[in-house]
Amino acid sequence: MLNIVRATTCGGAVPQPVRPRVVLAVCCLSLFIVGLDNTIVNLALPSIRHELGASVASLQWTIDAYTLVLASLLMLSGSTADRIGRRRTFQTGLALFSLGSLLCGVAPNAGTLIAFRALQAVGGSMLNPVALSIVTNVFTEPRERARAIGVWAGVVGLSMAVGPVVGGALVGWAGWRSIFWINVPVGVAAIVLTAVFVPESRSPHPRRLDPVGQLLVILLLASLTYAIIEGRGAGWTSPEIIGCFAVAAVALAVLLPYERRRVDPLLELRFFRSVPFSGATLTAVTGFAALSGFLFLNTLYLQDTRGFSALHAGLLTLPMAAVTAVCAPLSGRVVAARGPRLPLLVAGAGIALSGAVLAGIGPATPIPVLVLGYVCFGAGFGMLNAPITNAAVSGMPRERAGLAAAVASTSRQVGASLGVAVIGAVVAAASPAADRVAWVIVAACGVLVFALGVLTTGRWALATAARVNGSDHGVPVA
Repeated sequence: MLNIVRATTCGGAVPQPVRPRVVLAVCCLSLFIVGLDNTIVNLALPSIRHELGASVASLQWTIDAYTLVLASLLMLSGSTADRIGRRRTFQTGLALFSLGSLLCGVAPNAGTLIAFRALQAVGGSMLNPVALSIVTNVFTEPRERARAIGVWAGVVGLSMAVGPVVGGALVGWAGWRSIFWINVPVGVAAIVLTAVFVPESRSPHPRRLDPVGQLLVILLLASLTYAIIEGRGAGWTSPEIIGCFAVAAVALAVLLPYERRRVDPLLELRFFRSVPFSGATLTAVTGFAALSGFLFLNTLYLQDTRGFSALHAGLLTLPMAAVTAVCAPLSGRVVAARGPRLPLLVAGAGIALSGAVLAGIGPATPIPVLVLGYVCFGAGFGMLNAPITNAAVSGMPRERAGLAAAVASTSRQVGASLGVAVIGAVVAAASPAADRVAWVIVAACGVLVFALGVLTTGRWALATAARVNGSDHGVPVA
C-alpha cells in the first residue's frame, strides 16, 4: 500500500495529498526516455552514417550536440526549477524534448540532425535533475530517499535493457528515424501524468539568475569538447584548436573566482568542500565517460567490424543491459544500508575488467568473450549511479535540491561528452592499435572510479561533508 504524505507548495497553496511512489514512477519516465534515446542513438550511428553520408566527426557531434548542450544548461535548469516551480519546468522540458525528437526524425542531413539534437537537449536539461529534486522533496527520510534513488538508478538499467532491442528492431524495420519518433508518445503521456500526480514545489528563497556564470560554463564546455573532437582533423597545433583550449582555460580561470564572489552563484562552490560530493562529481565524469566510450566503440565494432545487423547487435549487448538493470536497484539498497563504498569498488572493478577483456577483441573474437566483457561492464555501471546520486543530494538543503541534483547530472553529461570526444578522436586515428588503446582508456576509467571509491568514503571524507552541511547527514561508511 502506498504511503500518503503531504507536500506543501509555495505561495500559500493548499497542501495536497501526494503518493510518493506514484510521483517516483512518473518522474522516472523522464529518465527512461532520455536513457532510451541515448542507447538507441548509439545503436543507429552506422545507419545514420550510411544514409546521410556523415563523417566520424559528425557522428560524434550527433551524440555530443545533445550531451554538450545538456551539460551546459543543467545547472541553470535546476536553479530555475527551484525558483519558478519544479513541475512547471519539468513539463516544459518534456514538451521541448518531444518536439526535438519529432524534428530529429525528419532531419534531411547531418547538420540539421545535430541542430535538432541540441533542441532535444534544451528540453532534456529540464528533465532529470528537476525530476530528481521532485523526488528528493517527496522522500524526506534519508533511508527512504536512498531506496528511491536506487529505483531511480535502476531505470537507467531498464532503459539500457530495452533500448538495444527496441532500437535494433526499429532501425531494421522502420529505419533510424523511428528511434526519435518513439519518444513523442512517451513524452506526451509523461506531461499528462505530471499534471495529474506531481505536486508543484519551489524553493522558499529563490536564487537570482547568473547569466555571466552560465555563459562561462557554456564557453568552457563547448570550446573544450570542440577542440577534442576536431583536433585531429584540424591539427592539434593549429591556431583554431589552440585557441579553443585557451578559451576553455580562460573561462575556467574567470568562472571560479567570479562564482565565489556571488551571493547566488550558478555553481555552488561550497558544495565542493565536501569530499564525498567532489568525489561523486569526479566519479560521475569518469564513469559516464567510460559508458559513452563503451557504447560508441561497441556499436561500431559489432556493426562495422563484425557486420552484425542493428537488431543482432542489440541482442548481443542485452546481457550487459540486463545485468545493469539487476545491479542498479541492488546498489541503491546497499547504499541505504551500508554506504557508498562497496558499490563504488564493485563499479570500478567491473568497468576496469570489462575494458581489459574487450581490449583484446578482433574480427573473430568468440561471442562468449564479448558477453563476458559486457556482463562485467553491466555490473560495474549498474553499481555506479546510486552512490553518485545519493552523494549529490544527501545532506544538502532541500531548497537547493534542484541545484545539487543538477551538478551531479552535469557531471554525468560532461563525462559522456568527453568520453565520446576522446574515444572518437582515438578511433579516428585509424591506426592498427587505435581500438585497443580506446578500450584501455575505458579500463583506466574503471581504475580511477575504484580509487575514488576508496578515497572518498572514509571517516575523514564524511567529516568534510558534515562540516559543509552543518550537521552529519552522511551515509555511514562500509
